[in-house]
Amino acid sequence: MSSAASLASSLLRREILDLHAYHVPDSTGYIKLDAMENPYSVPPALRGEIAEAVASAAINRYPDPAATSLKEQIRGVLGLPEGMEVLLGNGSDELIQLLAMALNKPGATLLGVEPSFVMYRMIATFTGMRYASVPLTTNSGAADFSLDLPATLAAIRREQPALIFLAYPNNPTGNLFPADAVVQIIEAAQGLVVVDEAYYAFASDSFIPRLARYPNLLVMRTFSKLGMAGLRLGFLTGDAAWLAQLEKLRLPYNVGILPQLVAGKLLAHHAVLLQQAEQIKRDRAGLYRQLSEIAGVRVYPSEANFLLFRVANAPEVFDGLKRRGVLIKNLHGGHPMLNGCLRVTVGTPDECAKFVAALQDTITQLA
Repeated sequence: MSSAASLASSLLRREILDLHAYHVPDSTGYIKLDAMENPYSVPPALRGEIAEAVASAAINRYPDPAATSLKEQIRGVLGLPEGMEVLLGNGSDELIQLLAMALNKPGATLLGVEPSFVMYRMIATFTGMRYASVPLTTNSGAADFSLDLPATLAAIRREQPALIFLAYPNNPTGNLFPADAVVQIIEAAQGLVVVDEAYYAFASDSFIPRLARYPNLLVMRTFSKLGMAGLRLGFLTGDAAWLAQLEKLRLPYNVGILPQLVAGKLLAHHAVLLQQAEQIKRDRAGLYRQLSEIAGVRVYPSEANFLLFRVANAPEVFDGLKRRGVLIKNLHGGHPMLNGCLRVTVGTPDECAKFVAALQDTITQLA
């Protein structure tokens, strides 16, 4: 062991040493269906507007630290309730970390359900916050990934969590938990509940209209799935009393001038992005039907822009798809309930057709 490695081993927290870094595979040369991105590019006319704006951007100056104009656009586009404020982050990940830092008093617990977005657990570890989880349900021995409401309410009573995250729809399973069950969790919690609506553009419900009813509720969203993944822009919305405190922890200039400028241009054409989301929903329905017809594939319903499916020999199927030029997400081994599971982003019709053909060919070869 080198001297630097030895020193790091002695100084770093054990839970950090035991972590594995979040892995992002090289997607060069593949049909990229692994990261829940919008496969449709910005229309040419809008691209021209963005290029002109970027060309004249004062990149030698710091950005607006409050991003006032962009926040006002977000308020208007999403119709936020009166009295609800906006806090911007460099993607949702920064906001999750900020929330964990803010609420991590000695002995505080972050509660989640599992399997869900892995960054809730990882960021609890980063910040030294205790993490507790409630398994989603199984039906006749097979996971159906429903919310186990009695177990979740029991965990709230037992753990008294300072912070609860619920992905709505859930990632990586794609299902939307019943709204009345989420309401019961909010009402039972003494701590803060954050409903993570990263996939709001593809879902049939939102908790933004309910914000004013619950003083312990915040809603988190990202624009990454809507077509701005490269901008890394997320936001929290909720009562000003919460966000004023959280602003104290936000690092200065966390959203650069170019993300602010480009996001502003895109939100001025929000309807175009929503039209693309509607196309993705239609593409999702078609891909779900195609996967349902393949022998040996169990595909799960989704209200996100991806589909989770289960196959025999999932690692071999994943590798077979890669050899055929298609990159999806291998979830096998990430959580016991996800053994045998793969996740595919909904691509363009052409991308989906190539994925389905590659999947059928791979399964046939492995049979």
